[in-house]
Amino acid sequence: MKAINRRLWLQFLLLICFAQIFTGAAMAQTTTIKGTITDAKTGETLPYVSIVIPGTTMGTATDVDGRYAMTLNEKHATIKFSYVGYITVEKAINFGTSQVIDIKMSVDAAMLKEVTVKGRGRYRNRDNPAVQLIREVIVHKDQNKMGANEYVEYEQYEKISFALSNLSEGFKDKRIFKNYQFLFKSQDSSAMGGKTMLPAFMEEKLSQIYFRKSPSTKKQLILANRRAEFDSKFVDNNGLSNYFNRLYEDVNIYENNISVATNLLLSPIAGTAPTFYKFFIRDTVKTSTPWLIELGFVPRNKTDLLFEGTLFVTLDGNYAVQNAYLTVNKDINLNFMRDLEAKLEFEKSSDGRYHPTRTSLAMEFALGEKNAGLYGQRVVNFKNYRINEARPDSVYRGPDEQIAYNPNVKTGESFWSTARHMPLERMELDIYRNIDTLQTIPSFRRTMDIATLLLAGYKSFGKVEIGPVNTFYSFNPVEGFRLRFGGRTTTEFSKKVYFETYAAYGFKDQRWKYFLSGTYSFNNKSVYGFPRNYIRASFQRDTKIPGQELQFVQEDNFLLSFKRGENNRWLYNDIYKVEYLRELENHFSYKIGFTQWSQTPAGILRYENLDSEGQLNNIMHLNNTEANVELRYAPNEQFYQGKLYRTPIINKYPIFTVRYNAGLKGVFEGENRYHNLSANITKRFYLSQFGYADVTTEGGYIFGSKVLFPLLTIHRANQTYAYQLNSYNLMNFLEFVSDHYASLDVQYYMNGFLFNKIPLLKRLKLREVFSFKGLMGGLRDENNPASNPSLYRFPVDEQGRLISYTLSREPYIEGSVGVANIFKLLRVDLVKRFTYLNNPNVSEWGVRARFKLDF
Repeated sequence: MKAINRRLWLQFLLLICFAQIFTGAAMAQTTTIKGTITDAKTGETLPYVSIVIPGTTMGTATDVDGRYAMTLNEKHATIKFSYVGYITVEKAINFGTSQVIDIKMSVDAAMLKEVTVKGRGRYRNRDNPAVQLIREVIVHKDQNKMGANEYVEYEQYEKISFALSNLSEGFKDKRIFKNYQFLFKSQDSSAMGGKTMLPAFMEEKLSQIYFRKSPSTKKQLILANRRAEFDSKFVDNNGLSNYFNRLYEDVNIYENNISVATNLLLSPIAGTAPTFYKFFIRDTVKTSTPWLIELGFVPRNKTDLLFEGTLFVTLDGNYAVQNAYLTVNKDINLNFMRDLEAKLEFEKSSDGRYHPTRTSLAMEFALGEKNAGLYGQRVVNFKNYRINEARPDSVYRGPDEQIAYNPNVKTGESFWSTARHMPLERMELDIYRNIDTLQTIPSFRRTMDIATLLLAGYKSFGKVEIGPVNTFYSFNPVEGFRLRFGGRTTTEFSKKVYFETYAAYGFKDQRWKYFLSGTYSFNNKSVYGFPRNYIRASFQRDTKIPGQELQFVQEDNFLLSFKRGENNRWLYNDIYKVEYLRELENHFSYKIGFTQWSQTPAGILRYENLDSEGQLNNIMHLNNTEANVELRYAPNEQFYQGKLYRTPIINKYPIFTVRYNAGLKGVFEGENRYHNLSANITKRFYLSQFGYADVTTEGGYIFGSKVLFPLLTIHRANQTYAYQLNSYNLMNFLEFVSDHYASLDVQYYMNGFLFNKIPLLKRLKLREVFSFKGLMGGLRDENNPASNPSLYRFPVDEQGRLISYTLSREPYIEGSVGVANIFKLLRVDLVKRFTYLNNPNVSEWGVRARFKLDF
């Protein structure tokens, strides 16, 4: 099973879970106020009414349906409601009790002379001045983008911070935090994140940005970088930084889609925005030069992946956005999202266009509405713009992101106090020192050690670590009950030399299996750290299912032990392998290897052929020697590096892979000569509020004649009950064999676009998922045992019937419809097989499940 490694996700949620587990019930006395605000005459609800506690900065606003809710931890006398075009209302508060305060607001006749406010009657785009205005913004969008200039350069400062949020006093006073009181910070209780927070991560970056229109280039030259780092034994700091920056990407309102927590939300000024948003003119700001129109917007369907908020549009003929406030509806189909605020500020430059001066994106994630969570904020500031000043071509060459400082030289507070564009907030002031102090506390290191064992599967003992624990026990028809124990060295042993080993024993076949590898790293980094540059030699004696090339998991993973149908055709393999891997900074990599293996059929699998007299021969061993080359290019790839595997952080960029394997006859007992070439392209296509699709195309061709069937392409089948992304979920093991093929795999995640329209389902936040898998292929006569009796014949069952086939008649096709996001982590598919239904022991229908954690 290709089980996408979710260790980063689990570490991310672990921070939230720790807050949940220890949250105490003891809370200070609070006052909860809620209600609905309507027009006194028409009865229509009023969206975005401003609500404040006089004399404080605490406040909120009504949602699109005119509802609001506030919780106060301190005593206050009154609450005030104000709305453009209406008379302000002030009401008394009964402290210490939950209360409903519904307000009917009356129109202010004096204000109507300046602003016309329409009630919430039937909304129409036609003859709507708000829609006419947003269409002007859309028409002028290209001229207001940075790309309207030939050259732009500026200095960029960014900071991103994270903290456990909405912590109760009971949580803070827990005995477990006795030694950690210095970590907690207090803030205004009405601010996002609540009154008490526990800072956990901080990173700052200073860069010089160079933009060129033609050929289109945007180069980020990183001048300095600083972050609070955890011990690399527990956390991949680079991967954590990549993941947080993927969650909190740049907010560019002039793009049609804006990335939020790995999802794309339609911009309110996208070309199709009037189709999916409602727009309202809320005010005319005459105190600004030029005058601004305050334009409110809400989604037509509040559960869709869309924003709501406010735009301030200039009336100087540019129709540019000078300020923007973006948030999302509480009912939006985003997992774990409790709150979101994005603020954008623009300033008119010498070229007459409005360039961004500051953007901020704050989001809070939590497992429940009232529980502790995780609050993060990314702020980006821009200054020192230079417009249309050309630079030499050398400035724009190289990777999009390039480091211009020595990473081994750490920059301290004396540098950053003058380099940063803005002072740190109170919560951020001590975080660097606190994280360093935290890691010296023995109880914290013990907690991280346990978390690493549970999430990564390894227990560290300094120079060595034992694991992974999910392979300690498994079972299969050949080995029966199987025990395995293994481990590897760490960087404490050496930064250049690594060893890994395991031993396993099957109680049914009463055989030992084992593995040993040694790796030498040429760049003085971990062999798993980017960019990798190492040579490795290994030997493995173990079992394997023919044709099953699993990624991210081991075949003896306990969860893969459960399979449907027959599963008693296996191999014993002795594999010697030497490989050299080199990754480049631009994410192009190449791997050169040499493999020699000996295969012995196991279970009821037999390697058989006919001799010249027509007698059936049983071949005990297949010896093969290969030279291997793999080329891979993954532009702008991001990933989290765990203890064992890289977890890809999927983005919009494609990944290209080309593999070439050459059979070397007569080399180290190699018995076969062939050339196997294959290529793979995978890409995610974002479809805004309609979800996204992961598309994979693959093809392969084996050159040569009289190639034995174990060396042909045995297409990846799945006989487990889990939905596997890279396998055919209703195909049986060894069912199809080819020497040339092409395939297409589409996984379409609709993200609840349909379910959100169904009242009984939208509160469950379920999501639709559809898949299509198609495979075309064939087997040339020179490699087909039906035409060449001297070749290994295809496997047969106990009745002598073939169980392996070619794809010469028609393509293999299967598809599925499924429901994802069940309990926010489970996907269940109903899978249908459309072709080759007459093959023995096949199922036309099947139900498969898969764990999928996502926002």
